[in-house]
Amino acid sequence: MEYLAHISEDGHTQTVLEHLENTAELCAGFAKAFGAEEQGRLIGKAHDIGKCSDAFQKRLSGGHIVDHATAGAVECAKQNAIWAAGCVAGHHGGLPDFGNLKNDTDEDATLFGRLKRGISGKIPSYISPVALSKAPNPNHYGKDNLTNSYIIRMLYSCLVDADYLDTEQFMSNGSHRESAAESIPVLCEKLKRYIEPWWNPTNELNKKRCEILRACIEEGTQGKGVYTLTVPTGGGKTIASMAFSLVHAKENAMDRVIYVIPYTSIIEQTAAIFRNVFGKENVIEHHSNAGYEIKENGSTAQYKPSRAIENWDAPIIVTTAVQFFESIYANRSSKCRKLHNIANSVIVFDEAQMLPTDHLRPCVAAIAKLVELFGSTAVLCTATQPVLNDLFMQYISQQYTIKELCPKMMDMYAAFKRVSIINIGNIDIAELVIRLEELPQVLCIVNSRKPAQEIFDRLSEEGSFHLSTLMYPAHRRSVLSEIRLRLKEGKPCRVISTSLIEAGVDVDFPAVFREMTGLDSILQAAGRCNREGKHPAESSIVTVFEGVSNTPQLLKVNIGAAREVIGSEVDATSPETIEKYFKAYRSLAGTRLDRAEVISSFENGIQGRMLPFCSVAEKFHLINDNTKTIYIPLEKGERLVQRLSEGEHSRELFRELGQYCVNVYENQFYMLMGINALTHIDDNSAILKNTQLYDNTVGLDVNDVSNGCLIN
Repeated sequence: MEYLAHISEDGHTQTVLEHLENTAELCAGFAKAFGAEEQGRLIGKAHDIGKCSDAFQKRLSGGHIVDHATAGAVECAKQNAIWAAGCVAGHHGGLPDFGNLKNDTDEDATLFGRLKRGISGKIPSYISPVALSKAPNPNHYGKDNLTNSYIIRMLYSCLVDADYLDTEQFMSNGSHRESAAESIPVLCEKLKRYIEPWWNPTNELNKKRCEILRACIEEGTQGKGVYTLTVPTGGGKTIASMAFSLVHAKENAMDRVIYVIPYTSIIEQTAAIFRNVFGKENVIEHHSNAGYEIKENGSTAQYKPSRAIENWDAPIIVTTAVQFFESIYANRSSKCRKLHNIANSVIVFDEAQMLPTDHLRPCVAAIAKLVELFGSTAVLCTATQPVLNDLFMQYISQQYTIKELCPKMMDMYAAFKRVSIINIGNIDIAELVIRLEELPQVLCIVNSRKPAQEIFDRLSEEGSFHLSTLMYPAHRRSVLSEIRLRLKEGKPCRVISTSLIEAGVDVDFPAVFREMTGLDSILQAAGRCNREGKHPAESSIVTVFEGVSNTPQLLKVNIGAAREVIGSEVDATSPETIEKYFKAYRSLAGTRLDRAEVISSFENGIQGRMLPFCSVAEKFHLINDNTKTIYIPLEKGERLVQRLSEGEHSRELFRELGQYCVNVYENQFYMLMGINALTHIDDNSAILKNTQLYDNTVGLDVNDVSNGCLIN
């Protein structure tokens, strides 16, 4: 009997053997990037063996639900390849907790429970169409359970992407979408042409920037590893870090550059810079939470939405820390699909000091293992480098050292000093507004949305602007363009924003007010003042104040450490003060650097159950609340949303839709659903039906539930 894996909507068929062989080759190709080609081929060939059963063939015609994944897992387990069994068992439903071989029964949802269910005959009998070649354990497997967890998850990613891609290709009658992206050497040449005019600087500031850029290019020829790039604000670290990354990728035959922006910032400006230099076909800007899980017993047609799942298949990726780290510790197929493309990549962590302290240990461990196990290079890029060496050395081999790309930078801080920081203490909103109105051009940054809205409402309308993460990216970009134009023309321009404007947003104000927060964030805010150094530092004032917002819980440690080191006689911008701040910060934060207990859960298990992938994924979130995506049908977004409503699903569409989406907390999402303001798409996203809830000055109206929320 010829067993079928898929039947398309127009009736053509794909056999199980064809699908297994195709998936195996794709999976092996992906896993080759980290030396696991043979292991990738095994799980590719095993994953859908269970479809060779009478029960599943009846399911293709509308029969009862059938477990087809456990069969392949059992075949892998017969070879003692438990790592492979876990990947196969979870290729639709998600990586399971592996469990306890001795204690789990065939009623448990763990991997060992499923394997016992298969061995006891509680899954349909099947006939394997392939002979599985025994594969050895992957490199480094067996060193410890934490290491095993990263290897299993990366192989799982290879399998999921290979399975989805082969099914997508079958559904499109064999047509293959050709990528328009260019090679790393071509991108190196594009960058070389872009920076060519910079090499004859006419002022001291640009001379220093060229020194930094030249150092990064020269260091790019070094081998893979962990690097830091400590550059004062205004030193040109965005292009300098990309220059290092591309030269390094070219020299070491690496596949892509992944640029990770902190979750408290917006990412569109960095992506726009890269698109301008390299072309939009080479840059993916990953905003959306779009994700579709293919159920184990779903029809082939259900793979159509999966074509929207991001798999990071371009040479330059710009994403957020939330997206990056939550994907690494996820267990679902839609989140994990892209992970294998992190292997053999250069990963730049912009503003690395903003990695959240209560998740610092799993974040550092992930970075270390990506370097050690999967051939990646990590660059911790910041103006205020935190001390992380002690943590890195706990999770990486002693052969690795952390190298600074610009070791002379400590001597350059004085050259980049462009502001003076003063602390005026407590102030109420009324007095703050008076001070802001006295200045024709000023930026004011506060810690939460409610006071930002109130301050904005009290300002005179002429020349006043509000920036918020509740504005979709294309809208924010438009407002920022108007702000820059008014600043350039000397027109009144008073901007009220949350912290989103701090990291990497290119604006230049003569004065900045910043509500008390961590010193690293204060210095980021200072980077928006006298950015080009056209005025004396003594007259370019960054004013730190308190009393406007309730102190958010997440910032209490940051603020406490900042208060310890900022005094009336202290230069808050000096390297010495910055070092004291991070020491105070780590001291106040204490030893709790893994709130979700990710590391201990993988090292020791949870209540006797080992490799708890599912349990950890449920607990690990970089921000307190999960977010969901709302697409806004305004401007060009109207047509994009219409295409989505008509059933189109593609990565290209969702990448464009990323410019017209707002990510909100779950309670805000469900509140809007409750008042019939949204059209449901899936568990993670919806379309804004009532566009009157979107204000042209402040964005999406969720005030009923968001007052006082910390912006993330």
